Order: sequence, then structure tokens, then C-alpha cells
Amino acid sequence: MEYYSLNRKAPITTFENAVIQGLAPDKGLYFPTHIEPLPRDFYKTIESRSNPEIAYTAIKQFISPEIPDSTLKAIVEDTLSFDFPVITLNDQISVLELFHGPTMAFKDVGARFMARCLGFFTKNSPNRITVLVATSGDTGGAVANGFLGVKGVDVVILYPSGKVSDIQEKQLTTLGQNITALEVDGVFDDCQDMVKQAFVDEQLNKKIQLTSANSINVARWLPQLFYYLFAYKHLKSKYNAIVFCVPSGNFGNVCAGMVAQKLGLPVSHFIAANNKNDTVVNYMNTQSYHPKPSIPTISNAMDVGNPSNFVRVLELYDNVFMDLKSNLSSYSFSDDETESAILELYDKCDYIADPHGAVGYLGAKTYLKNNPKSHVVFLETAHPAKFLNVVEKVIDKKIDIPDQIQSVMKKEKKSIKINSYEELKSFLLGD
Repeated sequence: MEYYSLNRKAPITTFENAVIQGLAPDKGLYFPTHIEPLPRDFYKTIESRSNPEIAYTAIKQFISPEIPDSTLKAIVEDTLSFDFPVITLNDQISVLELFHGPTMAFKDVGARFMARCLGFFTKNSPNRITVLVATSGDTGGAVANGFLGVKGVDVVILYPSGKVSDIQEKQLTTLGQNITALEVDGVFDDCQDMVKQAFVDEQLNKKIQLTSANSINVARWLPQLFYYLFAYKHLKSKYNAIVFCVPSGNFGNVCAGMVAQKLGLPVSHFIAANNKNDTVVNYMNTQSYHPKPSIPTISNAMDVGNPSNFVRVLELYDNVFMDLKSNLSSYSFSDDETESAILELYDKCDYIADPHGAVGYLGAKTYLKNNPKSHVVFLETAHPAKFLNVVEKVIDKKIDIPDQIQSVMKKEKKSIKINSYEELKSFLLGD
């Protein structure tokens, strides 16, 4: 597979170069030159296939021939070493749990897959690569865990001070080895802006090889399409009109779902459920895109005012607004509504959701008002224990803390505080 820049001012390149570079030389996001639908028989027999077999079949065209089939199968098998259960709450709504990985967040899949691909490409290289990533919450922990100890790779994570949960902070600041956490005095957009500035800094890029592990990187973004295939495998015999509701921040996850749809996955519709960071909601209502500063919310991983991956969403529909509009609904919800949804799920369904999953549940309910014959699957993207202060207060009950989280909470936080891009650059150059 070859990849082109969405800015269309850079040469077409390979999967390997797209992964290592992160962004194209013209600073555009990479996108596959074509997407070939999978055979219909694949979907007819999907229930008989294992998750690794499904994932390998779906992702192979985006990577071959650069990673040998046997190696790719091993990467997929290792990436998917945990479960992806689907729980049906009622006739209209199911939840797909994506938090059973090592950091208990959906980003474990993309981070683990990318780390293993990058490790394959760099195993015989004498040069080190620096993975530079901004996080609004779960990305940092997932990337840190996925890349921990990968030979030839240093990871630098920028996160906004005081804007991530205690558990999220511990997951990205306590690992050591090749992982460094930079604590930024600001919001997520400030972190993301610094990362973007680093990638366009010619002086910096002449001295070190930078790549990104945010979902702008194709190896982080594309594996998220697995989720939708796994959910369909569980539900295809029960429901005809399956709709996915995705809690959305940087829009990589819902965009990957749309790629799965391009692969032939029978999906009726997508819903992007947002918190008060409603840039895309406004776009879908007005056809006018106006990024704005991010707003802090209790669903912090979605606190993104200028979602990087939305340009990929537009590309999938050839920038034809009405085609996108026919396949995507987008709604925005407040923190008060989110807390009410957490309580409703607990009281009515005996289900404990984190704030992001609760936003997804709200999106599902809103869509069903006008589409009652659909079955909506909302994505539960993080374990509720990662948001104890919010969830325990709302449901008035103590939550059991999984072993993965208990172990990290006992470790000492280590971070370096920075306030500007100049400080980031100085750190990267070792000054």
C-alpha cells in the first residue's frame, strides 16, 4: 500500500515511511491511496473467525508487502492479547467495551500495534527515533506502555498539568526507561500545538528523527477499525441496522470505523458523541468549520477544539458535505448531562460507565429518538476506575480498582515541567 499527503504537496510514500515520519514533508496527514473492500464471504463467515484472523485480514492491504505476512500475523496476535466484549443493555443499545488492555483504554490497540510496527522497522537501524506525542488523557498511558523498552525508540509525552485524572497521570509518568513525561502549563491544544511546531521545525528535524504516536500516525489510527469488525461479529445474527456511536475527541476512532465501512462492513450509520468541545457538531449543522480553544470537561480525553483527524473523515467522503451528512450524526452534551447518564446507566442497566462512555450513551439515545428501529452500539473507551472522582460521586458507590491500576498508583510520578515550545525544543536537543 502507498500513502499520500492530504495536503497533496509531498511525494507518495510507503507504509514504513508514513509510520516513521508521522506527518508528510508538507505537514499533511497520510492517507492510503485506495481501500479495497473485503470479499462478501468474509462477512458471511465472520462469526467463525478469531479476532486476530479478522484483524489480520482487514489490515493486511494497508501494510503489505513491507511487513512479511508471518511477522504481521505475530504483531496482530500480540496486539490483541485481551478481550473486546459486547454487552447488550436492551433491544436498542449495546456497549462495546474497549478497556480490557494493559492501560484500560481503547488506545491500547493502536499504541501496541504501532509500537510493534515501528520496532520491526527500526530493529536493524543504528539511528534512534523520538516518538513525540500530546495527550488529553488516555493516549499518553497507552503509548508509554506500548513503547516501553522498544529498542531504538525514545518516547516524549506532553500532557496538560492538572487536566488529566490522577490515574491517567500515573500511567504516563511512572514507567521510566525510554519514556519521558513533560508536564505543560496549559490545555491539550497547547500540547498539540507544541508537537505540531516541533514537526515543522527544520533545525530540530535535521538533528533528530521525530515521529508521532497520536492518531495522526497511520499505524496508530488504522488498527482502530478492528473494533467495529469485532462488534459486528457478535451482533450480526441479532440485528440488521447496526449503528455505532463513538465518543469523539480527535476523531481518529470514528474515522477508522468509516474505513471499516469502506472495507464492506455493513454499518447503517455513525454517531460522533461530543462533550462541550463541539467544533464538528457545529460544522455538521452549519457546514462551516471553525476550530476553537478546548474546554475542560469531565470527559477529558475528548477535550479537543481542533480535531486533527477530521480532515481524514472529509477525505473519505471526497469532501462532499451531503455524503458525510447522510452517514454521520454529531451531538454535544454537557457535564451535567454526562453525570446524569452515568447515574441512569447504573440505576436502569446496572452498568457502570466512565464519562466518555456516558457521552456515547447519550449520543445513542439521541439518535434513537428519530431512528427507533436501529440498534446502536456505543463504545466504552476507558475503565470507570480511571475516573474515580467523577463516577463514585455520581453513583454513590466505591468502584473496585483493577490490578493494572492499583499497581501503577503505588509508583512515584516523574515529570518535567515546561511552559513553552522553546523549552520543549531545548529538551529534545539535549541542551
